[in-house]
Amino acid sequence: MSANSPNYLKRKHNMTRQLIDLSMPVHEGMITFPRVQGPKITMLESWKEFADNIGAGKYGEDHLTAHYVVSHSDHAGTHVDAVKHMRGPDAPGPEGIPLEYCYSDGVVLDFRHLEKGAGITVEDIISALKKIKYTLKERDIVLIQTGASAYNDEPRYLTDHVGMTAEATRWLIARGVRMMGCDAPTFDPPVWAMFKREEFWLAHKVMQEDDYWHLENMVNLDQLPSHGFTLSVFPVAWQGTTGAPVRAVGIIDG
Repeated sequence: MSANSPNYLKRKHNMTRQLIDLSMPVHEGMITFPRVQGPKITMLESWKEFADNIGAGKYGEDHLTAHYVVSHSDHAGTHVDAVKHMRGPDAPGPEGIPLEYCYSDGVVLDFRHLEKGAGITVEDIISALKKIKYTLKERDIVLIQTGASAYNDEPRYLTDHVGMTAEATRWLIARGVRMMGCDAPTFDPPVWAMFKREEFWLAHKVMQEDDYWHLENMVNLDQLPSHGFTLSVFPVAWQGTTGAPVRAVGIIDG
């Protein structure tokens, strides 16, 4: 069917598109992972101060443009971890993440039934895929639903969630999945569970050998279908950092 045909245009006009915001609001006092500094937001100049300071006040302008200074960690709020996060200073940061991996088909795997602190295994991943009757393909973006985002303004956000194992992460990579994400403060199990097992950030450490990236602190995964939607997860092109903020959006075409 031609893109200029009346039937095509009518069908296009009748399509509905729903955009789901998957990003945590950024504000002072928000919960962040231990040792990650929360944002500081300071007004540099008010609307009138800008008008006066730029010299327009003497011409009667008293309301131009206010602006703020924002101090924001590369791992606060919804963000993506670059391989530099685990490999070291010479590895690519967020500016090196290929854009084709940041816009692709999305898949949500639900692990809210697992015990808090559990590590998601390969068997768990396979079972979750069978439940939704989905076969992974290259460049799918896989989202891990832990349920923690329902209380991301409470202290238990840092303790009551599950996380990925290294084996499960490598299993996804072997099937062409390079971008992953979760609605928890870390892609791994919570800190207390890692200390209990004396195994630390094993899913993160997969980055030391494999090119893959994961998003953390996502929200609203329960508003997405299990598959059949598109994800836009482009990071800010910060240079020299180990991660960057992302405005993650799920796109559902009707």
